[in-house]
Amino acid sequence: MSFILNIETATKNCSVSIAKNGETILCKEIAEEGYSHDEKLHVFIEDIVKEAAISMQDLVAIAVSQGPGSYTGLRIGVSAAKGLCFALDIPLIAIDTLQTLASKVNSKDGKIIPMLDARRMEVYSAIFNSNLEKERAVQAEIITENSFSDFEETLYFVGDCAEKCKPFLVKDNFIFLEDIKYPSAREMSKISYEKYKISDTVDVAYFEPYYLKDFMMTTSSKK
Repeated sequence: MSFILNIETATKNCSVSIAKNGETILCKEIAEEGYSHDEKLHVFIEDIVKEAAISMQDLVAIAVSQGPGSYTGLRIGVSAAKGLCFALDIPLIAIDTLQTLASKVNSKDGKIIPMLDARRMEVYSAIFNSNLEKERAVQAEIITENSFSDFEETLYFVGDCAEKCKPFLVKDNFIFLEDIKYPSAREMSKISYEKYKISDTVDVAYFEPYYLKDFMMTTSSKK
């Protein structure tokens, strides 16, 4: 059996899950306005391992959200993940934060647009099809009335940007799933297991997450 600990701290949601062979068996998370990741993360990890009735030595890998997202949140999550990997001598798996967010959508048609708030009208987004295959890489952009205007199929927007983006994204084929705001470690389980099976891991010593400051902002109206 392959137990993987998944850590998602890129947003206000501090989330941890234990997965067995790609299936989430336990998840603990809390989304608060004030980032409490430094207080909650290690407690969540200790609690969830105990509740799963396994030991840390049973883990075969640690998966962590790689961003984009909050500088503070990503730093805390990656630091914890690296420390565990070094201590346990197990591999580190990096998971695209926006892929995790998109995985919360159950759709048989259209495109999924996960977006995370940056500042002002700036967001970080990607485009996935209904099979959760990425069709456009992570991109930083300023949302305007022309954003995504070339698309005719249904677009499902998820993330914490609905309030500021809805006044600009008003086409009939634009649907905001406002109850899906933050990525969760629950949806990381299948992704991390698939990566583990093909040894898609990162160098524990040199891995760095995608911080917001690393992206250049653009205005996009095309696919």
